[in-house]
Amino acid sequence: MTFRIKRRDVVAMDITPLVDVVFLLLIFFMLSTTFIVSPGIKVELPKADGSTVRQDSGDIRVKIASTGEIYLDDQEVDSKLLGVALRERAGVNPQTVVVIEADASTQHKYVVEVMDTARASGLTKMAIATKQKER
Repeated sequence: MTFRIKRRDVVAMDITPLVDVVFLLLIFFMLSTTFIVSPGIKVELPKADGSTVRQDSGDIRVKIASTGEIYLDDQEVDSKLLGVALRERAGVNPQTVVVIEADASTQHKYVVEVMDTARASGLTKMAIATKQKER
């Protein structure tokens, strides 16, 4: 008696579509992820309701020209000496407000440099002066 040996067919699952989907998801998440967090200046912005802010005589006014020159009390100050000048003007009061008056065409980097210098000098309260829009 001869027995027939049944051959079993090997069943294989095709995982090519699964691999395709996994790679597409990997690419999607790689492209949508932020890898580098930009450093910045932590600033608490005041709430504006359109009212004018009172000017205090104890405020330190720093003016920045469109070319980057810095003026303290209408006298030009070197950017390297600004920190010393700010500390002298503030005295022992770290609550003194630094009001930055920048020209409309001044590059943002000059304003940030003044803010960094003021913060390094121990002055944390800052304001940027603006003009009200004409109606």
